[in-house]
Amino acid sequence: MKLPRLYAILDAGFFPHADALFAAAHELAAGGCTLIQYRNKSGNARVMLEHARRLRQRFPQSQNPHPVAKSATRVGQPSVRLIMNDRADLCLAAEFDGVHVGQDDLSPEAVRAIIGPDRWLGVSTHNPEQLREADLTSADYFAIGPVFVTSSKEKPDPVVGFEGVRRARILTRKPLVAIGGITRANAASVIEAGADSVAVISDLIQDPRKSAEEFFRILG
Repeated sequence: MKLPRLYAILDAGFFPHADALFAAAHELAAGGCTLIQYRNKSGNARVMLEHARRLRQRFPQSQNPHPVAKSATRVGQPSVRLIMNDRADLCLAAEFDGVHVGQDDLSPEAVRAIIGPDRWLGVSTHNPEQLREADLTSADYFAIGPVFVTSSKEKPDPVVGFEGVRRARILTRKPLVAIGGITRANAASVIEAGADSVAVISDLIQDPRKSAEEFFRILG
């Protein structure tokens, strides 16, 4: 599998209401984003599923029997792969293309048993030990971070810096996503350190389309 350089994360907590969330998703896609993760830490499964289904409606799957293999859409609509944060059950219910789990969520193999072999599975790691363990699973890609200080988590793990990205690159041959405090100012350096993709939350909120376009220009 090949990840796009920019992995956009839509965190519901950063938007005042659902319509703002959906508008941002539309703008991100218009700016070239082909991979968007929906994240909602409120714990309200009903709201999460409603949001997820509305996102799926905006970016419909193809009729391919293996929708993750090719995320095509109706003519004139952007092709966007949707990833659910944490919840494998909601990933299935909303017909998302994959799920991303953290260290405190279900194990990768438990998630794989739920979502099947075709959907993408990502796992967050924060140190070499966690990455080595995750690399033995059926996960498709790994996130490493936080690379820099981040405000998107109440209790973030210790910052790993560029050296953490370099070390992670040595430990796995699977795609690697750097996350945590990544902006247009430091994204290129993170890619140079070995990441295949950068996951961004905060630096995509203001004018999402323009911000995404600038990220792609910077990352090439």
